Amino acid sequence: MSINLNNADKALKDYYLTAISDQLKMGVSPFYARIRQTATDVWGKDVKKVVCIGLNGGISATSEDGTLPTAQSNRYVQLTATLKNLFGTIEITDKALRASASNEGAFVNLLDDAMQRLVKSASFNFSRMLFGDGSGLLGVISSGSGTSYVVSDVQNFEPGMLLDIYNGSGSVHARSISVEGVDFDNDTIVLSTTISSPEGYKLYLHDSKSLELTGLKLLFSKDPIYGISRSSYPALIPYMATCETLTENDIQKAIDRVEMGTGNKINLILCSAGVRRAIYDILSKYRHTESVVLDGGFRAITFNGIPIVADRFCPKGTMYLLNTDDFALHQLCDWQWLEGEDGSILKQVQGKPVFSATLVKYAELMCYNPGGQAMISGITES
Repeated sequence: MSINLNNADKALKDYYLTAISDQLKMGVSPFYARIRQTATDVWGKDVKKVVCIGLNGGISATSEDGTLPTAQSNRYVQLTATLKNLFGTIEITDKALRASASNEGAFVNLLDDAMQRLVKSASFNFSRMLFGDGSGLLGVISSGSGTSYVVSDVQNFEPGMLLDIYNGSGSVHARSISVEGVDFDNDTIVLSTTISSPEGYKLYLHDSKSLELTGLKLLFSKDPIYGISRSSYPALIPYMATCETLTENDIQKAIDRVEMGTGNKINLILCSAGVRRAIYDILSKYRHTESVVLDGGFRAITFNGIPIVADRFCPKGTMYLLNTDDFALHQLCDWQWLEGEDGSILKQVQGKPVFSATLVKYAELMCYNPGGQAMISGITES
């Protein structure tokens, strides 16, 4: 069979789209694998979800001939969030396509390589967004010289990423700057450019400032969320505590506060790798540490039957205690290829001997019960 653009388009539509979608559902992270994906409650470009807060007030105990309780309506609030525009692009050179024109095996390898790189990049950024606040902020430069800089949240960076750099006043300093290297031990990244007096400069994924999914960082704050002021609805504020030397009681107290205060049930604990080591040190001293295999093949230790998962993007010294049933990824549709008017997926990049294809997903992450979650921060890592 002679390989051409039509064959490549057909392969992307009929085979790779399903494979990519499945990998991105189950392979991003244990947290993401547990989040329900749904097209419900999507109205135009927004997600609108009505949730009930608290109890119905029309209950009382009266005397035998006393006055019956006055009926009270449930307290409802509408959560609203705009769908985020998520894209992933692959490129195949004309030379590579022609070189595989008479070799089906080479052609399959060409597409496989492009797809795996796309899945890796999408998985990285999806998992990272789950822990963000929607701003797209990756980290802040604290010091540095030449092309090497000390940054906060170094776990958010990976070689090959393209960044936009904003100065302390919020103006764009540079765009499309690539990350050349990451030193996790020293919280340092190497960029493809130099910055004079870089202290306080903020780093964002290219073209993504204020356009990412609403993640756990915003959820675990007192800032407005989903269009709601939490000063008016304090029930939407999660339980948040600080603890330097972690103990079993600290973990159980957070679980108890959620379960007894809201009736919610914690079913997943997310933490940094250093916090997981600290938990393991605590548990292994007194008991056999049990483990379970989660959806997607992820293995986790447990605390009283609750899986504990370390995630690269969880902030240092932090533990999130969640009920994942309260989360959903609302979307217009699952991943789809952008198609031209003629139905083609691969399109020539203007002025270049290169063809590109773009995956798209319009979605937003929403938690229906922010007050039913918990966080412990400030933990000394092991």
